[in-house]
Amino acid sequence: MTDFLTPAYGQRALSDVLPAAAAAIGLGSALDPGALRFEPATRFVVLLVDGLGHQLIADHPKQAPYLHSLVSAQQPGTCGVPSTTATSLTSLGTGAPTGQHGMVGFTQRVPETGALLNSLFWDQPVDPTQWQSAPTVFEQVRSQGGLATVISKTEFAESGLTRAALRGATYVGTGNVDDRLQAAVAAANEGPSLTYVYDGDLDATGHRFGVDSDAWRAQLQAVDEDVQELRAALPDSVGLVVTADHGMVDSTTQSRIDIDEIPGLREGVVLLGGEARFRHLYCAPSDAVVVRDRWQERLGDQVTALTRQEAVAQGWFGEVRADVSPRIGDVVVAAHDQVGLFSSRDFAYEMTLVGLHGSLTPREMEIPILQVH
Repeated sequence: MTDFLTPAYGQRALSDVLPAAAAAIGLGSALDPGALRFEPATRFVVLLVDGLGHQLIADHPKQAPYLHSLVSAQQPGTCGVPSTTATSLTSLGTGAPTGQHGMVGFTQRVPETGALLNSLFWDQPVDPTQWQSAPTVFEQVRSQGGLATVISKTEFAESGLTRAALRGATYVGTGNVDDRLQAAVAAANEGPSLTYVYDGDLDATGHRFGVDSDAWRAQLQAVDEDVQELRAALPDSVGLVVTADHGMVDSTTQSRIDIDEIPGLREGVVLLGGEARFRHLYCAPSDAVVVRDRWQERLGDQVTALTRQEAVAQGWFGEVRADVSPRIGDVVVAAHDQVGLFSSRDFAYEMTLVGLHGSLTPREMEIPILQVH
């Protein structure tokens, strides 16, 4: 059974990256970067590569020699819980842990309606600016006279997640990574400025083929070359940090569990949320302990099942706001090793995925936070 890693909120977590970058350009007075510090610069670029776990870089010196040389000399950070894109990008954009920004998973309950909100597709009539109402780092940088730019996929410009997590910046949408990197160089021509760039190709390849695939290794090599080229294209006076939203593990035939095929497992569960590596189980509060015990007993050391209160006490979400608490499952179930908790009834599409993330194993939680000189 793989040990879990508690998020390093306020020490070296993804939520500390943009506050530290804002501080490095002299515009972080209203932000708390915790213990994380970057070398001062007048302009700063943060490149987030979706799915680029620290351990994945460490395991691939041949495919990623440039990044490998950097991770060998710098300590990893952690993402928050769950280790999934919607949660992590909101932690990045707000500088806050999960329990404060409230994006508690890939899918999560809307307490007011009982419906399940998909945080990436934003498929419920929920105002993103109300769901996540705290000022973003970009809004705070601009309020102090700085320039803030987000460079990502064109189709994400008006998404609910963008409006919740990344609002306040000038949005530059492009169709491919090469154009995004060129846009980053252009955005960094003026200062003081903070520029965030997103690359999702590695994650998409990992989900489809797995991290133990030639396709994924080829994509990692492309990422390595892109980072080196971006650093060379930026003036020395521009700070560059490379980070990620999570790592990834491959599921195997033996490690894939269809929870709908286990008699009685869903008894008492009113709504199933989260994703295959991290499930939110919504039930009557009085049933939470019984549901927790049932899942733990049936699935054994393949999972850790906790009540909401137990998970909060263990620091998984950081300090949790009162209005965020009911978005978290009454019971949360995190997978160990390579286990996937699939639902053929509610989440059939997940059963097509090879690479997964969401849980608290080091391979999912440890991320690079690399200042690239």
